[in-house]
This record gives sequence, structure tokens and C-alpha cells, in this order.
Amino acid sequence: MLGITQKSSRSISTVFRSFSTDKFNGVFPPIITPFDSKENISLDKLKKNLAVWDLKPFKGYTVLGSNGEFQLLSMNEKCNLVKCVKDFNPDKLVIAGSGQESTKLTIEGIDRLSCCGADVALVYNPCFYRGSMKHEAYMSHYLAIADASPIPILLYNVPANTAMDIPLNTILELAEHENIVGLKESSGNAVRIGEVVHRTAHLEFNVLAGSAGFMLSTYSVGAVGVIAALANVMGDEVCELHNAIKANSATALDLQYRLIAPNTAVTATYGIAGLKFVADKVGLDGTLPRRPIQPLPETDQHKLLQIMRKAGLSC
Repeated sequence: MLGITQKSSRSISTVFRSFSTDKFNGVFPPIITPFDSKENISLDKLKKNLAVWDLKPFKGYTVLGSNGEFQLLSMNEKCNLVKCVKDFNPDKLVIAGSGQESTKLTIEGIDRLSCCGADVALVYNPCFYRGSMKHEAYMSHYLAIADASPIPILLYNVPANTAMDIPLNTILELAEHENIVGLKESSGNAVRIGEVVHRTAHLEFNVLAGSAGFMLSTYSVGAVGVIAALANVMGDEVCELHNAIKANSATALDLQYRLIAPNTAVTATYGIAGLKFVADKVGLDGTLPRRPIQPLPETDQHKLLQIMRKAGLSC
């Protein structure tokens, strides 16, 4: 053990350590959140999207991820979304974005989301008071959450949004906790991912790639699955790449090359507005993002469609 205290009286036991690699061995789209014309969540549109996504070989869904606009939603809205997804197909693993800036609110939120059907809580690192977010603060935060949570915890490192990484030594210590079962790593740093995988090899600690753009490199050092925004609109292709890498297929490299440009387009370049625009074009209900995020400007729409079509998407 790396200085981890004994588990709380609310015994989690070894149930979550049996949450094996197979549970995360697959593709989990961080699904978009559809709104109506008044910016209210539309569960009817969500169900329409789920009917399409359920035809894909996804292992499950990530609800309330960064691409689900979770920071713009109320707690009641978050609960309604999780319940809708879980009720639609109870057999799919539901990973729910559950992080908040305070430990107390995160614990309370996970309790509510677990009651609505969340199977796993995805928890980003608090970042607003970044000057105070050192190793000790993160250890206190995540251990309290893990002790209290009725469902397993996935750490979420997303420096593009938080402007800071969860320190490597923090991840390694937290990995010893029975209720912290893995990490979604969105930095794309294959060296960092490889070190996490190597130094947690004695545990059932699962690392998931946070983008379709670097699946091949991160899988090669031990990532087991992916939470990828691109899977919303190119689900078959992302699943094909996952399977090709797992099978050591010679096609994996070409598939990875093919997905880099469209992945960058619907994430770093055009963001949520671009992803939802493409979703509309492929027959999903993408709808406009919730303000203050602005719709994709017309000047960018043609550029984005050209990129997606070049990658083979009919849109």
C-alpha cells in the first residue's frame, strides 16, 4: 500500500475490484445532450439518439461528460439524463460525469446519480482554485469520495479543460483504493499512460483513452478502452479501430490515421458546437448547444463537413 488508510465502515469490500478490465474493454461515447428550442433538455430526442447508438457495438455510454455539457446542467437535469439512458438499455454500462468543485457536492451528486442508474462515477479534478490543488488536496478529495460512493470511481484527467493534470504520484496512490477502479486520460500523453499502467499492474486499475485521436498509441501501452467524442457520429469506425488494435490487425494503423482529422475537428477545432452540428447532419438530434456556447458559424460549417466527408462520413 502507498499510504492509503483502511476503508470506511461503509464497507465497499472487494466488489469494485472485481469490476474487471472486461467491463471497460470497449467504446463508450460521451453522448451529446439534446435541447429543445428553449434550451430545455429533450428526453424524446435523447431516446431517438439512443435508438441509433444502440445499433452500434458500444460497451456502454458516458453520460454528463465534457461533450454532454455537464457543467451547464442542473442536478435534476443530470439525474433525468442518467435515468433516461439507463432505462433505455439496462444492459449497457453507464458512466456518469459526477465531478464538482467541492468534495461535499461531489459526494452528494454521486449518491443521487447512483440512484438514477449510474454504474460508475467519472470525477474530474477540481481546478477553479488551482493554486490550492496540490497532492494533499487531491488525496483528501478523492479518498473521501471513494469511501462514500456506492459505485466505483473513475478518475478523469482532462487538462484541456482544467488547465492542470492530476499529478502522477496522486494517481498511483489513489489507484490503491478498492473503489477507484480506473482513469480516463485525455492528455494524450502515452508516456504518462504507460507509466500508470505499468505501476498499477498489480491492481485491476483500468486506463481508458480520452480521445479517438490517440487510441493506437495509448492502447499500445495498456489502455483497455476509449471514451471518445467522435463515437457519437462515427461509432462504427471507432469500434472498428478498437477491435483492430485488440486483434493486432495490420489495418489498425490506417484506421487510426483516418480518424485523426475528424476527431480533431469535432473536439479541439470546432468543439461541442461542431460535434452537435455533425450529429444533426448524420440523422441524430444534435440540436444547438446551451448558452453561453454558441452555434457553429456558417463559415465553419462547410469546412467541417469537408473534413468529415474526406474521412468517409456520409453527411
